[in-house]
Amino acid sequence: MARLARVISQTGLYHVIFRGICRQNIFEELQDYEKMLELIVRVKREFQYDVYAYCLMTNHAHLFIKEKNVGDISKIMSKILSQYAAWFNKKYSRSGALFGDRYKSEAIEDYRYLFSLVRYIHQNPLRAGMVSKLNEYKWSSYNDYIKANGNSLTDTEFILNQFSNDRDRAVELFKNFNGQVEDSDFSIADGRRKSEDSIKRIIMSLIDGEQPHTIKSMPKDKRNLIIYKLYKNKGLSKSTIERATGISRGTIIKIIKQFERSQIEQ
Repeated sequence: MARLARVISQTGLYHVIFRGICRQNIFEELQDYEKMLELIVRVKREFQYDVYAYCLMTNHAHLFIKEKNVGDISKIMSKILSQYAAWFNKKYSRSGALFGDRYKSEAIEDYRYLFSLVRYIHQNPLRAGMVSKLNEYKWSSYNDYIKANGNSLTDTEFILNQFSNDRDRAVELFKNFNGQVEDSDFSIADGRRKSEDSIKRIIMSLIDGEQPHTIKSMPKDKRNLIIYKLYKNKGLSKSTIERATGISRGTIIKIIKQFERSQIEQ
C-alpha cells in the first residue's frame, strides 16, 4: 500500500511523534538524550524553526514545532532522525532501522489548541508514572518555561505571552495551567485511523470552533463547501465525515462529485 501524503499545515504548526521500531528504546542513557537535543538545536539553526514543546520518553518522543517555510517539516525530521539513528547504531554496534516506520505528524490548524497540546506533551512522564511532578522530569521543555534559561532550545516567549506580558505572572499562570489534568487525546494514530479528538479539532478549525454536528444545519452552499474541504484539503474519509457530522454518506459523495465536476468544467 502506498504511503499517505502528509497533510500540510496552513499555520506551519506540527505535533510530531517518533518511536523506536517495535517500540524498542531509543534512549538508553544520559548521553543519548543529550545527543537528541543537540541534533534538534543543530538542525534548528539551519531551518530556523520554532520549538514550542518537546518531551523525550524512553522509546518515543514528542515535538511541537512551527516550520519557517512550507514543507520544511520533512527535511527537519529527516535530518534529525537519520543523524541520530546513525550515531545510535554506531554507539551500540547495531544495524538496521531504529525508528518504527516514518515519524507521525499532525497539522495543528487551530491556535486554541496550543495550550492543551503543550500540556499534553509535558504530562507524558506523569501519565507514564515516571515522576510525580512535572518539574522532576529532565527531558521535557517544561523546565524551560518555568526557569529563565537564555540558552534553551525551547521558544517559550510566544506561549508565555499568551498568559501575560509580565514574565513572572505568565510563568505562574503557566504552572497552574499545566498542573491541571489534560484529558484531550493528542495521540497520533497509525495509518488512516485518527482519534476522535483529532477529527473534532480538524473540523472545528474550519467552522470557528462550533461543534461538528452543526454543519448539517448550515445553509446548503456553506455546508457543501465545508464537506468538500474536509475531504479534499484535510484528508478526512467520507465515512469519517459521516460519523462526525451526521450527514449521510450518499449526500457526502454527491457533494464531492459536484465539486470535482465543476473543477473539470472550469
